[in-house]
Amino acid sequence: MVNSVVDLTLSKSRSRWAFLKQLSTLWLSVVGVGIVSLAVTAFIMWPRSPLDLGVGHRLLTSGAVEAWRNGDLVVLVRHEERCDRSTNTCLGPADGLTTLGSLSATATGKAFQALGMQNTDVLSSPTTRTAQTSLFMFGKSELALGPLAICGPAIAEELRPHKQPDRNLLVVTHSACISDFEETLGFKHAAHAEYGSALFVKLLPNGKFKALGIMNSKDWAAALKQL
Repeated sequence: MVNSVVDLTLSKSRSRWAFLKQLSTLWLSVVGVGIVSLAVTAFIMWPRSPLDLGVGHRLLTSGAVEAWRNGDLVVLVRHEERCDRSTNTCLGPADGLTTLGSLSATATGKAFQALGMQNTDVLSSPTTRTAQTSLFMFGKSELALGPLAICGPAIAEELRPHKQPDRNLLVVTHSACISDFEETLGFKHAAHAEYGSALFVKLLPNGKFKALGIMNSKDWAAALKQL
């Protein structure tokens, strides 16, 4: 009789433990699904960087080349390597470029010239490093009016008057200004612009801007071979 009571108690204990274990497993599964769902939602909703035009045939498939040839683009190019933030040899003033930066600027300028510069206006932010970058890229430095670069939340509207019909506007500027433009285009958490990188933005018929992508200076050679 005692043995029967003991067996019955153990059986109930095991049954209760199995139930709790199943409940715990179910709860962990629900939590796991919830975490995965939140991660997927965050990934979808998180504003990413503009398209990398240096991958595959994107310079063509993005419409960037066609828009360039039609004079529909505003292109923001970050200045090349600045002297005061590098251990490389300076070209001249501390607020200007390094010698390496001047060589990179020349190479990037040749890439744009390969696209064709006939219908493109070039403007530079009024600083030594941007003026030097423009000079080595295109042999000239036409500075924007005023003591400050075209930057800030209203950058799109400030750029618009400089964009002439059927002519591209290429602006040699700063990473912060590129970030400002990207933010207005919906890319609030875009990757920091590299030295010499170019943000291609199309001016649509309705007057709005659309980001086509970014070309980093190291990717120009491979991309141009596909044209």
